[in-house]
Amino acid sequence: MSKLLIVDDEKRIRDMIRKYAEFEGYEVEEAQEGMQAVTLCRENDYDLIVMDVMMPILDGFSASKEILKTKAIPIIMLSARGEEYDKLHGFETGVDDYVVKPFSPKELMMRIQAVLKRTRHSTNKDTLDKEIYTYEGLCVDMTARIITIDNKRITMTPKEYSLLFYFIKNKGIALTREALIRDVWGYDFYGDDRTLDTHIKLLRKCLKEYSSLIVTLRGVGYRFEG
Repeated sequence: MSKLLIVDDEKRIRDMIRKYAEFEGYEVEEAQEGMQAVTLCRENDYDLIVMDVMMPILDGFSASKEILKTKAIPIIMLSARGEEYDKLHGFETGVDDYVVKPFSPKELMMRIQAVLKRTRHSTNKDTLDKEIYTYEGLCVDMTARIITIDNKRITMTPKEYSLLFYFIKNKGIALTREALIRDVWGYDFYGDDRTLDTHIKLLRKCLKEYSSLIVTLRGVGYRFEG
């Protein structure tokens, strides 16, 4: 589960982002201004920060600059101003994305997912190059297409392999049924959601005690946690 820090002096904005973020499965903490955010980042680890620009005591740009001195945390900046200068200043500070208020909460969630995906790919490059994923007794060698649980080899169909590999490479991201069908089956797929759900059921059966790593998101799709 990815952990987000929401920094904004408007409680209404924090509440709105928290509502949507928690629905997507994120753990959320809040800060009311920049200095508080800096203190929280010294004491805790976060996977991503959503930071407002205009705040009392310490503005978002200054807070981001201070945080990035010691921790490489991706930051999405929020601002009521959309001038090119502000965006450039934010990117020069080291933020990863810039969203102009008023914004669509759903769009913000998509941007959060995209930034987290890019960040994981970058920070876990060595792991991805080896194409080996481990979680407790579960080991998935994506290059050799070998899966073991407690050193015992597990047999899967080619589609179950493909589903599991796709989940692992998109770990922590809420995946819609449409995205799974498009990326695993391809655009020429003529089945329906029941076909996907059946494969998910079979994959969970193969994963045995690790079946809970695949989480159902009601009305959305699935997310792989591990």
